[in-house]
Amino acid sequence: MKIFRSFEEARGLRNPVVTTGSFDGVHIGHKTILGRLKMLASKYEGESVLITFHPHPRKVLYPETAGKELRLINSQEEKIMLLEKAGLDNVIIIGFTREFAKTTSEQFVREFLSGILKARVVVAGFNHHFGFNQEGDYRQLWSMREKYGFEAEEIPEQEVEHETVSSTRIRKAISEGYIQRANAYLDHYYLIMGEPAPFSSPVGLSCRQFYRIPPTDENKLLPSDGIYAVTAEAGNISEKGMVIINKMNISSPDILLCLTESEKDLSGQKTSLLFRKKITGPVNISDPDFSKLKIASAADEISDLIY
Repeated sequence: MKIFRSFEEARGLRNPVVTTGSFDGVHIGHKTILGRLKMLASKYEGESVLITFHPHPRKVLYPETAGKELRLINSQEEKIMLLEKAGLDNVIIIGFTREFAKTTSEQFVREFLSGILKARVVVAGFNHHFGFNQEGDYRQLWSMREKYGFEAEEIPEQEVEHETVSSTRIRKAISEGYIQRANAYLDHYYLIMGEPAPFSSPVGLSCRQFYRIPPTDENKLLPSDGIYAVTAEAGNISEKGMVIINKMNISSPDILLCLTESEKDLSGQKTSLLFRKKITGPVNISDPDFSKLKIASAADEISDLIY
């Protein structure tokens, strides 16, 4: 997958089939759009393209209200990895500013989709809006298709067990600790990427390896405090273990990884923690009378899980 940081860098793509959006989570609805992009790109002998934005537009437009407490399912690095896994050909990451936000929907189509990219097809997700004050939508794209020489297509909303899938709904499930529900919406495991650093294991905690994962993105959404069953993947290494989340220190929350069965050293390696199940609620690992029983039972349950 090719990554571009401006529209100009992406000039010259072959018969681009384009969509736009934040794609936070790269969830099952996003994957439906990406699948359609790939099919149309094959049909027209072209390339699939996602235009996305960084920082998230809400962070720029509403820094003291809607954007202030917004936490994202994925860091940018995680999102790029998931988009590549989904088979996307190209991603254009546009720096979102207040000035760019003034771009009208028709200006966006005229200057970027048509003018620079020369889009062959523009695909919009259900109820997608774009441009200044979110004035653009699929109906407008459809009305402009002949004027600017592209085809337009809308993807219907997606449902999992009769619940409409959205990044907002997934964020709620994660923040409340409903990891298995979030995973169903995502169609993949919720993940945290980072580089484990060796950490002193609490007395009595049966970990063969114990690490702290330094937060890599202050806007990353973390699950509610507790113990989670995870798979830790780094290169060819894949080990089961548990993660302890403790957000008491908001500026630098604890993400602690306990590998219960592995002697392999993950120190400093780019590691993906794939969250499978919440085992128990908040624990205080500094209080042996309270924590040992919970953590020991959690370790036993993780050992019994089928990975």
